[in-house]
Amino acid sequence: MNRVLRGVLFASSLLCVPVAAVAQVGHLPEESPYRDLPYKQELGLFSGYYNASEGAAGVAPQSGPMIGARYELRIGGPVQFMARVVNVFSQRTALDPTKPVAERASSTSVNLVLADVGITGNLTGQKSWHGLVPIVQAGLGLASDFQKEDVGGYDFGTPFALTFGTGFRYSRGDRLELRADVTDYLYQLEYPQRYFVANGTQPPILNPAITTEKEWKHNFNFALGLTYHFARQ
Repeated sequence: MNRVLRGVLFASSLLCVPVAAVAQVGHLPEESPYRDLPYKQELGLFSGYYNASEGAAGVAPQSGPMIGARYELRIGGPVQFMARVVNVFSQRTALDPTKPVAERASSTSVNLVLADVGITGNLTGQKSWHGLVPIVQAGLGLASDFQKEDVGGYDFGTPFALTFGTGFRYSRGDRLELRADVTDYLYQLEYPQRYFVANGTQPPILNPAITTEKEWKHNFNFALGLTYHFARQ
């Protein structure tokens, strides 16, 4: 009798295993808040606003609206290679140190172009959560306004830029998604020696006791865009 009872209990425990396993799954696939991201490549267009630092002298390219394009390629797991180019519709002030302070400044329109490559990472892996995919990004690039040296000897040039950012994607698993990004472009401004020398009775543009010839500045980019996915894996 004991052997029969033990056999019944053992068989009952085996039957309970699948039931317990099903109970631990959580959501049925069609009810899960997670959705796979099935595509390997994407192209996106975006626009927004570039919040620039003009530097201590106020002569670097200024804040303005922007447009841009981005390409991404999945290189492994939740990580993508990224290439991006941005055009900022900007202004730049030129300062003539030979003139009185009130007459030194003149302004001109410029196109500030930013180009960088880097990596982006999906914090939810290769899945979205209720359609949302939070992301982080980092890269290295260049910035230029394609202008020559101005009347005061200042030239923005083509400085290297370090980029860091975050944002989120909104995807329902199809080819189109919405995307929002905040990116910091960190680059160096370099001032000519003329900015630190008085001209007769006129004070210098910059005080050498306070400002150095080179300074690193943070410049923030706020963007909204639409992305198209292709090359299903």
